[in-house]
Amino acid sequence: MVASPEVDHGTVLTSSAAVAGHLARICFKTGPPRWLGVELEWTVHDVDDPARPVGASRLRAALGPHSPRTLDTTSPAQPLRHGGSVTVEPGGQVEISSATHTSVVALVTATEAEIAQLTALLGRAGLVLGAGGIDAHRSPRPVFETPRYRAMRRVFDRRGPAGRRMMYSTAGLQVCLDCGETDQLADRWATAHAIGPPLVAAFATAGRHAGRPTGWVSARMAAWLAIDPARTRAVWTPEQGAADPIASWTAYVLDAPLLCVRDGPDWTAPVGVTFADWLAGALPRPPTVDDLDYHVSTLFPPVRPRGYLELRYLDAQPEGNWSVPVAVVAALLSEPAVTRAARSLVGAQAQRWIAAARHGLHDNALAATAADLLDLALTALPRLGLPPALHDDIDRGVRRRREAAGKRRR
Repeated sequence: MVASPEVDHGTVLTSSAAVAGHLARICFKTGPPRWLGVELEWTVHDVDDPARPVGASRLRAALGPHSPRTLDTTSPAQPLRHGGSVTVEPGGQVEISSATHTSVVALVTATEAEIAQLTALLGRAGLVLGAGGIDAHRSPRPVFETPRYRAMRRVFDRRGPAGRRMMYSTAGLQVCLDCGETDQLADRWATAHAIGPPLVAAFATAGRHAGRPTGWVSARMAAWLAIDPARTRAVWTPEQGAADPIASWTAYVLDAPLLCVRDGPDWTAPVGVTFADWLAGALPRPPTVDDLDYHVSTLFPPVRPRGYLELRYLDAQPEGNWSVPVAVVAALLSEPAVTRAARSLVGAQAQRWIAAARHGLHDNALAATAADLLDLALTALPRLGLPPALHDDIDRGVRRRREAAGKRRR
């Protein structure tokens, strides 16, 4: 993934055109699609009592020099053995953000080694990784706070409990892929969104939270969707077709209310003030490029452009299964013809995010579409150049999901 161009982050922004120009440079870097990354997040539990709270001091001791500085300000924050970094979310969820790789096999090999390293670190402290997209055992509770997380909680609390569930209890799997060449961008952007609801349904693992069923197959995705539609709804909709992603994203960014304003000890933003309002003089000082970048970091749509495409809609997977949805996504976006074919299979299911989170494969239309996408992924899997053992392992995993989708549509 291409490095960011040099930017003067203190530059004052005075127009929506300046915002659009910056977002085009930073959020949509085009070129041959080569790089692939993943972010894997887990809830963390006591090995003997998964409902027992795990505090910040225990996590710091377990992670040692790999602790992020949000958890330990004196930590060297050493990367894992293949360059992946460790972060800890405010509810104590632990995440590996992989280095980028040029193939699925390189990504899987490196990331599996880092998962083993992380598992060993936690294991020595009597801790284990969770197996799903939401904490099945504990109610939401903060493990540590920062000014950012405190402001987030205050804003999210205005709409109800979903924000705390998201912040303190959820665990996701994010797939990161290049935007592609300029003439591929609109197709890759649209398809990355369109395949989302069927894949949410196919890979949902978040049906039980705090010791009881939730009524959703992905209570993690339900929490995200309930926080604030202005910052978590999908940017692309089927009505947009192959519309310009930069224009769509710029409008989304400008229209989203501020979550944090980093002035003084309390970062809580004024109620209802959008970035467009800030540009128009709603706050005492004008926004800078740095303020814009920070605002973008507080937007959480299912697909977020960060110089690459960050697909944020999948639940964390049980041990050993994370590579299956990653390979499915990589296969479906492996070349332009497959990308277009995937989007054509989805049709009206492309905007059924809530149905996917609530019903998953119990919804016949979503199950049928998921089965079709998994069939297409199986035909495209050889394009990923996997060695036989890994190919066979992922092939079996995809076929298990395909069989589940087929059974549900009968």
